[in-house]
Amino acid sequence: MNERSGPTTGTVEPPAGGGRMARATEVFVAHRNLLFTVAYEMLGSAADAEDVLQETWLRWMKVDLRQVRDQRAYLVRITTRRSLDRLRAMSRRKEDYVGSWLPEPLLTAPDVAEDVELAASVSMALMIVLETLSPTERAVFVLREAFGISHDEIAAAVGKSPAAVRQIALRARRHVDARRPREEVAPHQARAVLESFQAALETKDLQSLLDVLAPQVVLISDGGGVKRAAPRPITGAGKVARFIVGGLGKAQVALTTDHTVVNGNPALILRVNGEIDGVIAVRVEHARITGLYYVRNPQKLTRVESETPLTLT
Repeated sequence: MNERSGPTTGTVEPPAGGGRMARATEVFVAHRNLLFTVAYEMLGSAADAEDVLQETWLRWMKVDLRQVRDQRAYLVRITTRRSLDRLRAMSRRKEDYVGSWLPEPLLTAPDVAEDVELAASVSMALMIVLETLSPTERAVFVLREAFGISHDEIAAAVGKSPAAVRQIALRARRHVDARRPREEVAPHQARAVLESFQAALETKDLQSLLDVLAPQVVLISDGGGVKRAAPRPITGAGKVARFIVGGLGKAQVALTTDHTVVNGNPALILRVNGEIDGVIAVRVEHARITGLYYVRNPQKLTRVESETPLTLT
């Protein structure tokens, strides 16, 4: 659902005729941020998540509310099914994508950063790990781990038995735990590391970059075939630092960097001659950067100037 075609809040009336539409609209709006968060965590794309919400809204408006015992669960079920369909279609689309694919970064409100569970569940680092799961594994993991939805409800949403869902959840959790950051870093610690990286970036100081990067740091850049980016991930502090300094050295432009909060975590917005050129998110462990995620694809930078509300409830 987008803002132009989506529902607006309405007056609560008996669920009949126009009153039924108003009541259905009110319920949908009340859960909209939750449904968007579910779809975004499953898809990694705000644009696709909005499309899923539009499909969910159209399906919801045909439902007889008198037959729905748990409206939240019903809406989450519709959103999950639509997200799964789109996720499978996206996997084919990503096969033709030019270069590395990164999630679409979202400018988030300060309260997202303060919610440890929410910030962790939408962090770029975790979203990238989720890309390595199958569509069903990703749906089960997101619904169970992020939103605490019961195995029975998940089973109804993904078309599996509760026993199968438990096995999928266990397998997905083990897969993610083996790849997610092992250390939880407080926001102020991540900001301090990011400030050091920012200073090294602005001065193009190779040694300062090496000091803030972990030896096996991985840089993933996403230009979508439109902007310059590394065609494959770059591993190793030396290679990453030289790639960054080399790229900045070639740019005969005015480059500025500003701190922001993307996906609930500290990040940098890079501007060239005053225009947004990209967003850099980081993964920090043991006071050094172990992951750099640089999104330059213009189609993925539409959500970094206005806040996107997210919620797990």
